[in-house]
Amino acid sequence: MRTAIYGAGSLGTVLGAYVTQKGYQIDLINRNRAHIAALKQNGATVTGTVQMNVKVNALLPEEMSGKYDVIFLMTKQLDNRAVVEFLAKFLTDDGVICTLQNGIPELSVADVIGEARTIGCTVAWGAELTSAGVCELTSAPDALSFGLGGFSTVRGEKFDEIVKLLECMGRVEIEENFIGARWAKLLVNSAFSGLSTALGCTFGEVCDNKTARLWAQKIIKECIDVTRASGVTIAPIQGKNVVKLLDYNDAFKQKISFLLIPIAMKKHRLLKASMLQDLQKGKPCEIDAINGVLSDSGKKINVPT
Repeated sequence: MRTAIYGAGSLGTVLGAYVTQKGYQIDLINRNRAHIAALKQNGATVTGTVQMNVKVNALLPEEMSGKYDVIFLMTKQLDNRAVVEFLAKFLTDDGVICTLQNGIPELSVADVIGEARTIGCTVAWGAELTSAGVCELTSAPDALSFGLGGFSTVRGEKFDEIVKLLECMGRVEIEENFIGARWAKLLVNSAFSGLSTALGCTFGEVCDNKTARLWAQKIIKECIDVTRASGVTIAPIQGKNVVKLLDYNDAFKQKISFLLIPIAMKKHRLLKASMLQDLQKGKPCEIDAINGVLSDSGKKINVPT
């Protein structure tokens, strides 16, 4: 099958390096001309918790041609409809888009290409684009995992192909409760990505500062309350029942939750929110697609956030 990663920035470049290293062909596409030029000349360099350099096939959007069976969508969720309408022209008749974006982007993707051709994926690791063609992987190698699902439980050959490619990098968990998996990722992002961005620090530094950790705990609690009132069951994160561990309704459980937060984030201490990376580069960040989703959902069901 012909596959591509559209929006191959930090995470997409790392994923593309892993997939290519395993012998598969995948196009890495990005509007950042300096980044694409570096990838073409020097290959994809991954630093941090792993070290690798892989020759990859990199393209600018205007260099795209032909049709793809699978496109991994990894752009910021700022103008999804326009992006998906553009990509639809490069999909085969039964081609699919697998969105690895933050928030709950499947709805906007499906609005354009339909639910049957929309697959969602949560990413349980982080990376940073440190210079053109060079990305730092900031999660531990044994913490690299994906949660995969969609609107339907029917799996086809495109779904199987996506599993095969993602497994080049890490563990793939098939999520029957995919909306619950999305909310699990949103719980982490709204608490730690939001605070990492606001405070200009890593996830680990949020945990180390007791005041910041208190606010992370409050946001986690809000997310649990909103999903419970919405009838959504938050899926486990890497096998751990985050609601059971971090929810509380009395002072004792609240203290236990507070103590568990640094342990829960241990393997992701070095992560720096992609929103913070955007702001540092003078780009708009996708706060509305992350914390905004939690806030808007709370307003709809009268749960304060």
